[in-house]
Amino acid sequence: MILINKIKAVLLLCTCILPVLLKAQVVNNKPVKELAQLQQEFVDLRFGMFIHFNIATYVNQDWPDPEAPASLFNPTKLNCDQWAKAAKSANMSYGCITTKHHSGFCIWDTKTTDYNVMNSPLKRDVVKEYTDAFRANGLKVFLYYSILDTHHKLRPNCITPAHIKMIKAQLTELLTKYGDIQALIIDGWDAPWSRITYDDVPFEEIYRLVKSLQPNCLLMDLNGAKYPQEGMYYSDIKTYEMGAGQRIANDKDHLPSLACLPLQQNWFWETSHPTTPVKDPEKLVNETLIPLNKSNCNFILNVAPNRDGLMDDNALAALKKIGELWHNEGPLPKLPVSDAPIISSNIAKHVPANGSWSDDSAIMDFANDDDFGSSWVSNPTVKKPWYELDFDKDKEFNTIAIAEEKANIKTYSLDYCHNGIWTTLFTGENAKKIKLHRFKTVWGDKVRIHIETYDHQPSIAEFEVYNERR
Repeated sequence: MILINKIKAVLLLCTCILPVLLKAQVVNNKPVKELAQLQQEFVDLRFGMFIHFNIATYVNQDWPDPEAPASLFNPTKLNCDQWAKAAKSANMSYGCITTKHHSGFCIWDTKTTDYNVMNSPLKRDVVKEYTDAFRANGLKVFLYYSILDTHHKLRPNCITPAHIKMIKAQLTELLTKYGDIQALIIDGWDAPWSRITYDDVPFEEIYRLVKSLQPNCLLMDLNGAKYPQEGMYYSDIKTYEMGAGQRIANDKDHLPSLACLPLQQNWFWETSHPTTPVKDPEKLVNETLIPLNKSNCNFILNVAPNRDGLMDDNALAALKKIGELWHNEGPLPKLPVSDAPIISSNIAKHVPANGSWSDDSAIMDFANDDDFGSSWVSNPTVKKPWYELDFDKDKEFNTIAIAEEKANIKTYSLDYCHNGIWTTLFTGENAKKIKLHRFKTVWGDKVRIHIETYDHQPSIAEFEVYNERR
């Protein structure tokens, strides 16, 4: 009898658990889209709202004191539905909120730090209210997250394993507690002003974590200033901060991109905003939004809520005017085929380099200094230039990229050396400015390029070598 009762109990437990397990399988087995499809869907969104709203809203500066108390954050009339309806009035397709900016204050209910909104007078999860409101109004949901975090001392030369653990835990919360997130915009990483490299905080680990949690979430890093427009480096989408002077060139076959600009004077709200004219809606539409869309670029316009948690009347009026002038006309033309982004660490940085005679001071070290603005330049008297990297010992790698300042090199060969024997990886023509080669993993202590034909004096901005996890 006891055995029968135990069997009944097990069967009852299975009956209760099985539907939950099946439901979990359905949730976790959503079709995973190809990156090209996600990129196309992203550019087709065309236009969205950036929302810089955080503790900086209360200090009249974009970068507050890292020790600013959580008690400052007190939006007594917070209304995310107002924001969503304002975005709809401009015919925007999505929103993106600053879950954590550079000062480290988290506006969601996080278990990773006490420096969060639940310890402010508000005591409400702003990220949840934002995601709920935007979805209820038929808008897609993006999130912004800063790697640089001055409150938690996650800054150059101070990064510890505990910091990386915190980043992973915070991103896991954001990507598991708030439903489908179409895109994650990362900031404060590999930027000249943040000085946190992709080695300090390992990009590939973070990228793969994001994709493991939400495979259909695009990850884009606001690193557009450093990397060439023709290559997709450390981002699923090219990014351009227009306020910092970053612009898309007009004469290129454009990769899928995002450009951002604030409607008001600053990213975060300041006391002068209600009485200072915002940017001209007609110019934003005709001189920014429409031209960007024609270049496969999605435009995200920042609108900063005030200290009450509402958008000012002048911002609301401008958004309504934009909506009268512009409508999303549907999908853009199909994007050109592009390579998968580079997400691994460049093992060629700063290793000893050699080459044929250089032109004056443009010596070989400039081709692996992690600076795309400098180049090794071949001396004009050399007819068959070559360039070589020496790892000193065998390294494992499966990707090589040759980045030129101008696409001068046409035909060439790539070789690697293992146990004193050189083996050819590629020989042929590639006229692209970013010459990307992916191949089966090899081991070697040297890598070189022999340049056969070229239009003008050959030069290499960066000779890059990667060991991608596949």
